[in-house]
Amino acid sequence: MNQNNLDTDFLRQWIGKQETVEETISAEPLRRMRATLDLAPEAITEGAGVPPLWHWAYFLKPVRASELGRDGHAELGDFMPPVPLPRRMWAGGKVTFNAAIRVGETARRESTVRDIKLKQGRTGELCFVEVEHRFFVGTEMRLSEIHNLVYRDIKQPGEDDVLPPEAPKDAQWTRQVIPNATQLFRYSALTFNGHRIHYDLEFCRQQEGYPGLVFHGPLTATLLLQLASENNPGKVLAAYEFRAYSPLFDNAPFTLNGKMDGANAEMWASNADGRLAMKATVELS
Repeated sequence: MNQNNLDTDFLRQWIGKQETVEETISAEPLRRMRATLDLAPEAITEGAGVPPLWHWAYFLKPVRASELGRDGHAELGDFMPPVPLPRRMWAGGKVTFNAAIRVGETARRESTVRDIKLKQGRTGELCFVEVEHRFFVGTEMRLSEIHNLVYRDIKQPGEDDVLPPEAPKDAQWTRQVIPNATQLFRYSALTFNGHRIHYDLEFCRQQEGYPGLVFHGPLTATLLLQLASENNPGKVLAAYEFRAYSPLFDNAPFTLNGKMDGANAEMWASNADGRLAMKATVELS
């Protein structure tokens, strides 16, 4: 695919496009998330706060099966711009926390396409789409989020993967994760994510050139934040920023790592070869 297939002026017509989703926050998704993260699925009472990043289990659009694309995602061109590049990844984002959304409250997510950029990468064209989500209960904004997506072409035969940088080796805390297909399927179901790279091995290998099922970027981000929180009891989370460097797969263990850097925590995930998969900063107060 070449630059002529990417009509910048056409795609940038989506900048400013908005979407609103409203939902009454129920307890059951929190119990299911706890089980998915291998935590005891204890009873969740009315008024309990939604833990950081668990809001991704809510505000999910029920897209009809006939409106899905080849990769299991909703077809583009409605709220999201119709980028003609077939591989889609969550490249990173930043979440700012003001106050928790609570079970029993009716909340709404107001989303806006903020920017669309085209870049030339080492393996071809890349299209970056930035979406802002703001979450309200009544007129009070409880949290806001910048969500960065990247679109790229299919890996070509003989094309070498770009080697990610080496991960830092000075962690204060580490935890090994042994991924499995069941965990990925459950997280996909919990977040109503139809992207086939997370559960369809044949699609991963034959259509997208991956060696195994892709571990969800948002799940990696959640596990990193969980590790940071466990090692900073009593501290208040102000913001969380993360960036993906390379995908993780279900066919090899990986490591969650972190250390304090002043008042903040620096976190990263490294693959089995010690290469960087994700880097994150946890702002604490």
